Amino acid sequence: MAFDPELAERLRAVLATAAPAPPTERKMFGGLTFMVRGNMCCGVMGEDLVVRVGEAEASRALAADPAARPFDMGRGPSASMVVVARPGVATDQALVAWVRKALVFVALLPAK
Repeated sequence: MAFDPELAERLRAVLATAAPAPPTERKMFGGLTFMVRGNMCCGVMGEDLVVRVGEAEASRALAADPAARPFDMGRGPSASMVVVARPGVATDQALVAWVRKALVFVALLPAK
């Protein structure tokens, strides 16, 4: 699966200023994943944003945002990850909000 290079560039720009450490990039899930301190933080899968926000925030996001859906790679949905469709990250403000949620969660994890 290809990933949206424009969304990837937007993510790079947000992470360059918001991440506590320089992110690294990996191809995963048929898309591009950004790792912060060795932990998966966010990424692009097709035209969608994938964010790792933790179980509590994922539940809130799925209930509140129609652009959000569970992340599922065929083995059942992940409780801590959310996929956000293009309309949910159409503005830079919306993208920054999602990335900040992911960074807050990833900051709770030990560095790898």
